[in-house]
Amino acid sequence: MKIVSILLLIASAFLSIKHGWDAFQPANAEQAKIMANLGISNTVMPYFGALSIIIGLILFFPQTFFLGNVLNAVMIVLIMALSLRAGDYKMALMEIPFLTLPLILIWLKYPFKF
Repeated sequence: MKIVSILLLIASAFLSIKHGWDAFQPANAEQAKIMANLGISNTVMPYFGALSIIIGLILFFPQTFFLGNVLNAVMIVLIMALSLRAGDYKMALMEIPFLTLPLILIWLKYPFKF
């Protein structure tokens, strides 16, 4: 179980950091349309990106592991809520597997504690 937990932790941190980094890159037309539909402006994107990078990094510390996973889940629920408000049910449903990842990590507990 510990190996699975380590792999999930690395995957979760990688996804958070990657999505955070992508928030600082110029959005293509499709991404800009999705963000506009969700009601997220370009001025807010760097804040989401910075928060996502911070979340990805604090997952590696035992003191902030739980908080990082909770914040990760909250960010995903926020995306789902904005999608539902915009009427984009497909996007909200696509986020469900990503929502389970931090919840499973919380259940499995911090993997590097011996």
